[in-house]
Amino acid sequence: MTAADTPNAAQAPLISVQGLRKSFGSHEVLKGIDLDVAPGEVLTIIGASGSGKSTLLRCLNLLETPDAGHVWFGGQDLMAPETNVNALRADIGMVFQGFNLFNNLDVLDNCTLAPVTLGKLKKEEAERVALDHLASVGLADFAHADSKRLSGGQKQRVAIARALCMNPQIMLFDEPTSALDPEIVGEVLEVMRKLAEGGMTMVVVTHEMAFAKNVSDRVVFMDQGVIAEQGAPEKIFGDPEQPRTREFLARYLDD
Repeated sequence: MTAADTPNAAQAPLISVQGLRKSFGSHEVLKGIDLDVAPGEVLTIIGASGSGKSTLLRCLNLLETPDAGHVWFGGQDLMAPETNVNALRADIGMVFQGFNLFNNLDVLDNCTLAPVTLGKLKKEEAERVALDHLASVGLADFAHADSKRLSGGQKQRVAIARALCMNPQIMLFDEPTSALDPEIVGEVLEVMRKLAEGGMTMVVVTHEMAFAKNVSDRVVFMDQGVIAEQGAPEKIFGDPEQPRTREFLARYLDD
C-alpha cells in the first residue's frame, strides 16, 4: 500500500478493511473483503454459517491474522509492524458467543480486571466505572455475585459491561445470542439496542433478523467469503438485488 492509499485519520471511517483475505489450510474463508465502518454506525453482518462472518469480525482486532490486505483503525494500519496492536485492541471491545467470563472471579472483578491490569484505571475508579456499566445492563445488584451461577443472559450482559469498562471506541458482537435460551435473548438485544441509541459504533454478526432490520444503519450479507450485497435495512430486507440474498432471507424470515 502506498502513502497515497493511506486514509486520512481526520476523514477516515473508524474501521476500514481493504483487500482482506484469510484461509485455513486450503480453504479460503475471506476472499478480498473491502468494508468501511463509520463512527457511530451500527453495521450488522448476516449470512449462512460458514460464509466468513465471524472470521471477518475476528480479523478486525487481529484475533485472526489476515493472510493479505489491511485493517485500518482510527487511521492506523493494524497490519503494520510498528503498530502496537494491544494498545489499539483496548479500544475495540468484543463480545463473544460463549461469554468468556472468569468463573473464579465475581462479577465486579470480571469487569475491573482488564482496565486495572492494563493500567487504564486505578482499582477504585475501575470499580466505580464497572458499577455504572453493570447498572446500565440491569445488573446493579449482581456486582458481587458468583459469575458461574448467573444465567446465560446475565453472563452475556456482564460480558457487555466488561467490554464497556475499557471505554472502547467500537464494539464487536459475534453472535451474542446464539448460546442463549430463546426466552432470554431479548434481554441481551435490548442492551445492544440501547448502546446503538447512545451512539456506540457497533459491528454485529447475528442471525437475529429483527435486530438487523430494526436497529442497523447498514446490513452486509456475506456469502461464501465475499460481500454479496450491502445497504440500508429497508433495501436489503425489502428489495434485495442478489438472488442469494433473497434465498437467504426467505429461509430465515420464514423460520
